[in-house]
Amino acid sequence: MHYTRTNRLDPVLIKENIMGPNPAKLLEQLLERYPLQAGDTVLDLGCGQGVTSIMLAKEYDLRVFATDLWIGASENWQRFCAQGLTNRQIVPIHADAHEMPYAQEYFDAVVSIDAYHYFGLDKAYLGKHLLPLVKMGGWLLFVVPGFHHDIHSDIPKEMLLSWSQEELDTLHDAEHWREIISATDGVEIVSIEEMEGFEECWQDWLETDNEYAVSDRAAMEAGAGKYMNFLAIALRKQ
Repeated sequence: MHYTRTNRLDPVLIKENIMGPNPAKLLEQLLERYPLQAGDTVLDLGCGQGVTSIMLAKEYDLRVFATDLWIGASENWQRFCAQGLTNRQIVPIHADAHEMPYAQEYFDAVVSIDAYHYFGLDKAYLGKHLLPLVKMGGWLLFVVPGFHHDIHSDIPKEMLLSWSQEELDTLHDAEHWREIISATDGVEIVSIEEMEGFEECWQDWLETDNEYAVSDRAAMEAGAGKYMNFLAIALRKQ
C-alpha cells in the first residue's frame, strides 16, 4: 500500500512520537477500508503522543478527542498547537479508558490504534464503558497486535527475548477477539481480519531511538515477527 496521507505528515513528528509500530500507516490502512465522514466527532482512544489524532484532524477533517492515560493532555496540546491545530479541531484529554468524561451517544465513531488490547480483552469493557458513548450506527474501529494463530500453550523462545509472558497475554488471534466481542449485545461485528504492512510498520518503529523499540529488536531480529500480525476490527453500534 502507498501511504499517501502518512507521507504528508512530518516524518520527524512520526519518528519522535510513535510509541509502537507506525500507527499512522495502520490508521491509514484502516480508514481506507472503513472511511469516516468529514466533520464527524471521533474519540481517538489510547492516542499516545497524538500522532493518530493529528492525522485524523489534518488528513481526514474530523473533530478529534485525543484521549490517553499515559500521556498528559498539556503535553499533547503543545504538540497539536505546533501542528497548527485548534481546539475546534482537536481536544486533548487525560483519562483512563474505564472512566472517560464523555456524554452517552456523543461520538460518531471511535478509533483505537495499538491500544485496545490493553483494556478491551475484558468481555464487560465494550458494553459497559465504550459502546454507550457512540451514536446508533456509529463505527468502532480498532487495530490490535495479534497472532496468526493462538500460541499461548507453547510460546516460542524468541518472543521471550523481548516480552514477558504477561505482555504476551494481551496478544490473540482473530477467533479470540470474535469471542470477546460477541459477548456484548448491541454491536455488529462487520469484520475482524489480518492487515497488510506488518513488516513496514514494525521497521519504522525499530529504527527509532525509543528505549522500548531498542528492547523489541532482540525478539524481532530472532524471527518473532513470523508468528505475529495486526488485526483490523470493524464494529457498528446497533
